[in-house]
Amino acid sequence: MSRPVVSFPHMGNYAHVLAPLADLIDADVLVAPPITRRTLEIGARHSPEFACIPFKYNLGNFVEALDAGANVLIQAGGGCRFGYYGEVQEAILRDLGYDCGFIQLSTGLKATQIVRFIRRYNPRIRKSTVEHTIRLTWAKLRLLDEVEDIVRKQVGFEVADGEHDRLLSAFIQELSTAQSVETVDRLAADARSELAAIPLDKPENPLRIGVVGELYVLMEPFANMSVERYLAKRGVEVHRFCTITAILDHAIEGRKNIERMLETTAPYLESHIGADGTESVYIAMRLIEEGFDGVLHLKPFG
Repeated sequence: MSRPVVSFPHMGNYAHVLAPLADLIDADVLVAPPITRRTLEIGARHSPEFACIPFKYNLGNFVEALDAGANVLIQAGGGCRFGYYGEVQEAILRDLGYDCGFIQLSTGLKATQIVRFIRRYNPRIRKSTVEHTIRLTWAKLRLLDEVEDIVRKQVGFEVADGEHDRLLSAFIQELSTAQSVETVDRLAADARSELAAIPLDKPENPLRIGVVGELYVLMEPFANMSVERYLAKRGVEVHRFCTITAILDHAIEGRKNIERMLETTAPYLESHIGADGTESVYIAMRLIEEGFDGVLHLKPFG
């Protein structure tokens, strides 16, 4: 029997870092094609009308990946109706005639559960391999989020147009192929140095705008019409606080993170409202206190 070909939804540059995780279940990986208008048209055609737009992007991505040769799909879960995406999307794909495996991951999985989950698909894998791959992926995610954060804040002030994009493209290529945490550490030092060396024409007190809202439309540029780059190219220092590593950090903290936010959001918000709502209010209040010039709140509609 040939190895499974695994795919998962496309979101920003994360696919390049997450792809090696497929090795844990002894599978080849097919990175879903970048999102286009066609992706959305496919997803919207086959989705419930009332489902939010990230559902439709994901479903369109799955169809494109299956048509390109994938036969196992991975979907995360948690938060709002996101926790039901997997089951509904699997039912839709089966109605469309696709015969594929479907793996849904829960944000509540503990380390021992993760190892058991992996061994269901790859019983011969060693615990040390699992630990190494997860540590390596975590280091890559942290570095990717750090570098992209610096780019968001600097790119609007570059002297030579395209300098940040060229550096970011080469960096992602190297990061995706790194095989050890030590290599990632070296890439981190190099990337910080190279970003600091890019000539900038930046005023002492630039306009600062914080971007808050729903995680998917924040982290997938096509879904928000590349609004961060639009702002940056008009002389704005862009700050975003929703990243994969931030989401995972908050998930590890669990209820403590929610309680800490609610301590400061009253009287505007006194109860957790789910999804990314509490975080959006909390961060917006922080930005006001820190003297930001504006807050942009992005959220998905149908």
